[in-house]
Amino acid sequence: MKMRRGCETRQIMDEADSLDADRVIPHNQVEGRSSKIRNWSGFWLLGLCNNFAYVVMLSAAHDILTKQQSDNSTTPTPPSLNGDFEVRNSSNSTRYDCNPVSTAVVLLADILPSLVIKLSATFYIHHVPYGFRVLFCVGATVTSFLLVSFSTTMTMSILGVVFASMGSGLGELSFLSLTAFFSSDVLEGWGSGTGGAGVAGALMYSALTQAGLSPPDTLLTMLLVPAAMLLSYFLLLAFPPMFPQWRRLREAGPMGRGGAEERRRLMDEREEEEEEEEESEQQEKGPREDRASGPLSCTEKMRAIKMILKFVLPLGTVYYAEYFINQGLLELLYFPKSTMTHAEQYRWYQTLYQVGVLVSRSSLRCVKIRNLWALALLQIVNTVFLLSAVYFQFLPAPWLVFIIVLYEGLLGGAAYVNTFYFISKETGDREREFAMAAASVGDTLGIALAALTAFPAHSYFCSL
Repeated sequence: MKMRRGCETRQIMDEADSLDADRVIPHNQVEGRSSKIRNWSGFWLLGLCNNFAYVVMLSAAHDILTKQQSDNSTTPTPPSLNGDFEVRNSSNSTRYDCNPVSTAVVLLADILPSLVIKLSATFYIHHVPYGFRVLFCVGATVTSFLLVSFSTTMTMSILGVVFASMGSGLGELSFLSLTAFFSSDVLEGWGSGTGGAGVAGALMYSALTQAGLSPPDTLLTMLLVPAAMLLSYFLLLAFPPMFPQWRRLREAGPMGRGGAEERRRLMDEREEEEEEEEESEQQEKGPREDRASGPLSCTEKMRAIKMILKFVLPLGTVYYAEYFINQGLLELLYFPKSTMTHAEQYRWYQTLYQVGVLVSRSSLRCVKIRNLWALALLQIVNTVFLLSAVYFQFLPAPWLVFIIVLYEGLLGGAAYVNTFYFISKETGDREREFAMAAASVGDTLGIALAALTAFPAHSYFCSL
C-alpha cells in the first residue's frame, strides 16, 4: 500500500515538474498561434512606444529651446531643425562649421536619468508589480510631452526631457524583464519595435512640422503614443496564468512562482487520501522549494551579474563607440560643396543610422551572432576611421559617410538584440528576469560615457 502511494506521489511530482518545464519557457510549447502573434505584436508596440518619446525629445526639445532663445533676441529664429543649424552656424569661423554647444548636451539630459534608474532600480524593482511600473512609464511620458509642449523656460523644457528619459529607462528595464514570462520570440518583437521607434519618431515629427504644425502642437498629437502603450500592454498581451499583475513578485522567476503553485494545487487534490504521506513529502520537499523560489539573494545577484558581463561589456563598448560617432563626430562632418545644407546632411546621417538599427534589430529570426566582441571591434574601427576623417578631412562627399553610418546602425542594432537573446538562453530560470533587467544598463552606460567624452572632442575640433 505504501509502495502504491509512493508511486502515486512520485507521479504527482513528475507531473508538477513537467508543468514547471512548461513555465520555464512560458507558453513556448503550449501557447497557440494567435497568442504568439498577439505577444509578438504587443512587444513590438511596447518597444516602439517606449523609445518613441526618447527619440522625439532629442529633436523637439531642441526646437522649443531654439524658439525660447529667439523670443529673447532681437532677431527671431524660426523653430525648425533647419533654422537651428543655419542661424547658429552662419557666424561660425571654424573649418568645421561648429555649433556653439555640442549636440551631446541634449543627449546627456535624455540619457542620465535613464542610467540612474537602471543602475538603482535593478536591485529593488522586483518589489513593484508590473502593472504599476507600466502606469508610471505612461505617466512619465505624458508628463514629458505636456511639459515640453507648454514650456516657457529652459528649465521646464529640460525637465520634460528628464521625464521622457525616466519613462524610457524604467520601461526598457521592466519590459526586458517581462520577456522572461513569455516565449523567446517576443525578444525579436521588442528589438524590432525599439529599432522602429527611431525611424518612426524622426519621420513623424518631421512630417508633422513640415505640414505646418508647430513643435508644441506636434508633441500634443503624440500623446497617442502613451495611450497605445497602455492598450498594447493591458489588452494585447496574452499573459500566462497567475501572472502577478498587481501584486508584489514574491518569488524570483517563472519557474519558482509557477512551479510552487502547481505543486501546491496537485498535492491538495490528494490531501484526504494521503495525509501522512503528504506530510512526510512536504518535510523532504520544503528545503528544496525554498532554494527554487523566493527572491534572489545578494550573492545570487552578484553571481548573475558576473555571468552576464561577457555580454554587457561588448554591448556597452558598441554603444560607446556608436554614440561618440553620432553625438561627437557627425556634426563635424560637413561638406560645403554638397548640394545639401549642413542641417540636411546631419539629418540624413541620423535617419540612416536609425534605418540600420531597425533592420538589424529585426534580423534575429534570420541570423544570430554570439561573438559580440567582434561587433564591438568593428564599431571601434568605425570610430577611428571617422575620427581620422574629421581631423584630416579626406572624405570627398557625404554619401561615403551615409554608407558608414548605415553600417554603424547595423552593428549597434545587432549587438543589442543578440545580447538579450543569448542572455535569455544562457541564464538559469531563477536568474533570467533579474539578468535581463541588469543587462539593460550596458547600452545606457555606454551612451552616457560617449556623451561625456564628446564634449572635449567637440571643443578641441572647434578650436582648430
